[in-house]
Amino acid sequence: MKQDLIKDIVQEMLPYLNNAQCEKLQEILKNTLISYDVTENKQYENNSKQNFVELFLSAKRIEGCSERSLKYYKATIEAMLDELKIDVKHIVTDDIRGYLTEYQKKKKSSKVTIDNIRRILSSFFSWLEDEDYILKSPVRRIHKIKTGISIKETYSDEALELMRDNCTELRDLAIIDMLSSTGMRVGELVLINRNDIDFNERECIVFGKGSKERVVYFDARTKIHLQNYLNSRKDDNPALFVSLKSPHERLKIGGIETRLRDFGKQLGLHKVHPHKFRRTLATMAIDKGMPIEQLQKLLGHSKIDTTLQYAMVKQSNVKIAHRKYIG
Repeated sequence: MKQDLIKDIVQEMLPYLNNAQCEKLQEILKNTLISYDVTENKQYENNSKQNFVELFLSAKRIEGCSERSLKYYKATIEAMLDELKIDVKHIVTDDIRGYLTEYQKKKKSSKVTIDNIRRILSSFFSWLEDEDYILKSPVRRIHKIKTGISIKETYSDEALELMRDNCTELRDLAIIDMLSSTGMRVGELVLINRNDIDFNERECIVFGKGSKERVVYFDARTKIHLQNYLNSRKDDNPALFVSLKSPHERLKIGGIETRLRDFGKQLGLHKVHPHKFRRTLATMAIDKGMPIEQLQKLLGHSKIDTTLQYAMVKQSNVKIAHRKYIG
C-alpha cells in the first residue's frame, strides 16, 4: 500500500521533475513513510477507475470512433479492471499478462480475440501514458499475438446469383446489390439517405471509419434494382433502406445482419453476412487486375496493409502470371 502511495505521488510530480529528481523524491518518500500506516480509500479507487475509462472514451469519440466501437472498448476495459480489482495507476505488465492468460483459459478464446483485447488495453494505457496519468503503459512489453494467416471465405458467383434469384423483397435485392457492387461497410450502408444517391453517375457518398467521407460506385444492375425498390416505397423516411413494416424506420446494422443470416440458412449457404460481400469485391478486383492503390481508395482503408488482408489471389492466376512474366 505504501509503495502504491509513493507511485501516485511521484506520478503527480512527473510534469514538474526530471528523472533524477523523481528518483530522489521516491527515495525520500520511502524513508519518511516507514513509521506510518497507510489505509486504502476504496471509494476514491472506484471513482478513479470510472473517470479514467470515461475520459478515454470521450477522447476516442472526438477522434471519430463509432458508438459501437466505444461500447466494445468500454466493456473490454471494465471487464479487465473488475477482474484485477487494482487501481489503474498500480497495474503492471504481469497483471495484464495474467489476465489475458486466465481469460483465454476460462473462455477458450481464439488468439485473434485475445489479441483484440490486448490491442484495446494497449490503446487505453497508452492514452493514459500520453496524458501523464501513468508513468508507463503496462501493455508496452506485451507484443502482438501471432494469430497465423487464415484464408477468409468469399462468395462464389453461383452463391451471389442464388441469393439474387431467391429475393422475395425488392429491398433485400437492392441491399445485396449495393453491398456486392460497392464493397462498402454495413455501417456505412445504414447511414445512407435517398438524396445521397447519384443515379446518373452511379455513385454515392458514404461516411466511413473516423467519419471519413468517400465516394463509392455501383453497377447498372444495382441502379435498376435500387430504383425499383425506391419507387415501390410509400413512406417519406429519408433513409435509403427502411424496415418492411410500418412505421418504416431506418434499418440498423443488426437488422441487416440478421436478415442476411436467416436468408443464408434458408438457401443452405455457409456464413452469409455483410462483411463477406466487401471481402468478395476486394478479391474479385485484385483477381481482375485492379491496382492495389485504387482498391485501397475504393474500400476506404488508411493503410494498404489492411487492403492486402482483404484480398486473396487465386492460385490459377499466380500460375498464369508466372508464365507471362517469368517463363
